[in-house]
Amino acid sequence: MTRPQEGYTRVESPIEIEALLEVLSEPGGASLQLESPDGKPLPVLVAEQQPGGHLLLDISAIREVAGELGRGAAFRLLGQARGKMLRTPPLTMSECHEAGGRMLCTSPYPLALEVLQRRESFRAKLRLGMEVGAIVRGDEKEVSVQGDLKDLSLEGCQLELPLGAASRLASPLPLEIELCFPNGSRLAILASPRHHVVDTERQAVRAGFQFVAPNGEQERQLWFFVREIEREAARQSNEADVSLLPSLLFQTEPAGSPPVGRRNVQAYATPMARRLARVAGYLDAQLLELQQQRSLDAVQLSRHADRLLALHEEDREGLLFATRCMRREPALVRHGLAVAVHLLDLAAVGSMPRDVRKALVACAMVHDLGKALLPKRLLEATRLDADQRAALHAHVALLRPRLEQCHWLAKGVVEAVVERINERLDGSGYPHGLAGERLHELTRLAMVVDAVEAMRRDRPDRPAWRVADVYRHLLSHPGQFDQRWVKRYIQHFGLLPIGSLVRFESGELGWVQGLDERGRPARVQLTGEAVPPGESLGAVLSGDRLARLGPPVEEVPVST
Repeated sequence: MTRPQEGYTRVESPIEIEALLEVLSEPGGASLQLESPDGKPLPVLVAEQQPGGHLLLDISAIREVAGELGRGAAFRLLGQARGKMLRTPPLTMSECHEAGGRMLCTSPYPLALEVLQRRESFRAKLRLGMEVGAIVRGDEKEVSVQGDLKDLSLEGCQLELPLGAASRLASPLPLEIELCFPNGSRLAILASPRHHVVDTERQAVRAGFQFVAPNGEQERQLWFFVREIEREAARQSNEADVSLLPSLLFQTEPAGSPPVGRRNVQAYATPMARRLARVAGYLDAQLLELQQQRSLDAVQLSRHADRLLALHEEDREGLLFATRCMRREPALVRHGLAVAVHLLDLAAVGSMPRDVRKALVACAMVHDLGKALLPKRLLEATRLDADQRAALHAHVALLRPRLEQCHWLAKGVVEAVVERINERLDGSGYPHGLAGERLHELTRLAMVVDAVEAMRRDRPDRPAWRVADVYRHLLSHPGQFDQRWVKRYIQHFGLLPIGSLVRFESGELGWVQGLDERGRPARVQLTGEAVPPGESLGAVLSGDRLARLGPPVEEVPVST
């Protein structure tokens, strides 16, 4: 058991105890450490405190210790407040229970706290207007992400990042963080993610990082940065010391230096694509939640399914094109969104009730997210043996329990889309090898949409297919795909669907953004390169201006 360190003082004032614990209630403010020889600080959230009564702790991120805590294991809460390290006396849980997909535990309210002034653990918080950019780099294949520094210590930092970066926080390897101060000072250092809080409405994720083995020079810089942030924050406070000079760190950088944006916003080809990116950001965050052994949030899934329905009702063509404009989002997110939008558009032709369409959209958005729980090397393999293929197919079973809290989802739709979208009419699909009449009409529809979207996108073992080749494949495999739905798909979306990149007789390249009543391109936006649509697209042509390009010659597949 860890012996108390010298220098701790005991605080017994009820008012001060409440104030210190209030700081621990902030996201990322508290850790739980078991009173055992190998006890390590684990992330926990102080969800509620009732002075003189109890503490309510959210231990959803560390469910693995719930059993030990339930059996009476002693623990301490640790944290930092007012430049001090603080800890509770040993506590025990009086009760643990599940509520709304979260694991909540109750412990007695501490009658005292132990505090230690430790400058090396003090987190210097940036005040409003103190802007420090942060660049997060991971795998060489991934694009770097920009964010904001929120606080800094010798041991780690807290960043606010765009929601689309959430899934990267599950990286088993340290990430490189580069801090970029207004005067041009920079520090690059390795760090490992330790905790996070997702805010889907603000499209942000607040993440805490622990620095990995900083060298002497990095420690010296960190000391300087922490001191300067603290001094500048003190200068800007309500009780500022007028004798304090501004920190040079926060003076404007020299002209011509490349700026580092705060929570960089990715440029999208269209306003609709920017709005769809909000849903993509939510799905990206769900990848991280799943990898942290959490369930999908029923309320957020419902809210974002409603959002997708509203976007479709507003501008179906704009939404279909937007699914081809997602570039930096994870492949699982891009695929799920494309399947959801195209499935919705095809289903909307009939008289399907709105609640069924909503469930259909929600299930399609998340149907492949279970793959985030599989080893990365399995997803990137160019060839799979029988055992690897069986392991890949397990993604369906891994996702299904994470939907149990989504009671509003119709079980029939979950079964038809999430569980059976990968089945085939001849029984060659997975996970159950179901065939023929055992496959619901929704499954027959969903498997066609899923197959088209999968084949039109890059895979580790092959590049994206042209849509004509996709249609030819589906029509030549009547034993696997319901030909009624294959033909309806082709008739509905056309031979050159919205989102296709087309080369015209004139040699011009253009993205199809609208079709006429005969399924021919009626509105096209010009581009100079065969890459996913970005902000540098050219003019939008229709009518006589489009006719001058001549007829379409070929579809150009684009790596996505």
